[in-house]
Amino acid sequence: MTASLERGLNALREQIDAPVASFFTSCVHCGLCAEACVFYRETEDPRYIPIRKLDPMRRLWRREFTLFGRIGAMLGLVRPVTDADLGEWETLVYDSCTLCGRCTLVCPVGNDITLMIRKMREGMSAAGHTPKELIGAAVRHVETNSLMGNLAPALRAQVKRSVAETGIDIGFDQPGVDYMVILSAQETMDYPEILSSMARIFKKAGISWTIASDGFEATNVGVQIGSRDIARILVARVVEAAERLGVKGVVSPECGHAYQALRWEGPNLMGRAFNFEVVHIVELLDRLRAEGKLPTKGMESRRVTFHDPCQINRRGGIDREPRRLMALVASDFVETDDAGAMNWCCGGGGGVGANERATKLRLTAFKRKKAQLEKVNPDKLITMCAYCHHTIEEAMEEYHMEIEVQGLTDFVATYLDDEPAGA
Repeated sequence: MTASLERGLNALREQIDAPVASFFTSCVHCGLCAEACVFYRETEDPRYIPIRKLDPMRRLWRREFTLFGRIGAMLGLVRPVTDADLGEWETLVYDSCTLCGRCTLVCPVGNDITLMIRKMREGMSAAGHTPKELIGAAVRHVETNSLMGNLAPALRAQVKRSVAETGIDIGFDQPGVDYMVILSAQETMDYPEILSSMARIFKKAGISWTIASDGFEATNVGVQIGSRDIARILVARVVEAAERLGVKGVVSPECGHAYQALRWEGPNLMGRAFNFEVVHIVELLDRLRAEGKLPTKGMESRRVTFHDPCQINRRGGIDREPRRLMALVASDFVETDDAGAMNWCCGGGGGVGANERATKLRLTAFKRKKAQLEKVNPDKLITMCAYCHHTIEEAMEEYHMEIEVQGLTDFVATYLDDEPAGA
């Protein structure tokens, strides 16, 4: 047995705890998870049934953790998990799963299939069976300050541009402010307009904020690649920066896995509770709306719909907040079928969009989203995840769809009434 395979199997063994054992024992093979999976639905390929993606882990559990499995192994009836098995399953675990959680939501016995895929990825990454693009991103992020490499100069340039555009100062490393804002690499490079939008909104609401020069990247490749050690390192950078600055809260940006990594998994990764609040930017905007600190003027008259990012809505619980914000600024808002917690994934999350090998499959999966949109025929689509924004725009270009895509924060800021009172 090779050293890498042994590392991978040991990592999988460490993940097989009581919940995982109960999940494998209780699965009734009903097939509902298949019907919930965008990759299976658009291909009808049985390889993409969510629970099947866990076969190597299930086999290891049966062989080493159950009585009949151990007897079967001694008799040669239950074969061991091999390096070839992990190599074959890599394309299933990383190419055909965005960790969207839809399969988990429909499981009649409550199996958290998404969690188990995450655990499966722990073993895959330890064995060296991870897409090269995710490995490269992880190395860059650990060695510098972002998965795209050193983004500090680019971020400072974007801040300078925003200050020139709005006349509102954006400071770095300011202690004792209300919030520390983190940004995904996608926003820094592709959607920097969010800086100006936040600056205008926060000034109107009387919120003080800053960006930490040593903890500004929100994206967490460790979560996507399946490495708790890397995920912990990246979360710690943000946590330590927030604690050093003594802020009241950290604003998670329009990025699904960034929100999951810091808000829901962060305390477990760090082994302690935070002494600051983690709030998604849309949660904060809705809070300002409720407090009367988000005045708007005018409304979008074109037909608008909304895409719910999986990690923010289905797995993060932010559902009504964006709709209350949309009601402020969109006069012709229409929901797609399956909107909300059961929305269909864009197909790019969980590292799939960064994995070139998965491009064809990802574009095939997008046909489900394409059908959703064509049924309501919007002029504009709003979302609250920068990577969903990127994935959807790219797929729309492939399918020649003429729909404008915009982030929710920027959409709300378009109609912000930031004139001085009485002006």
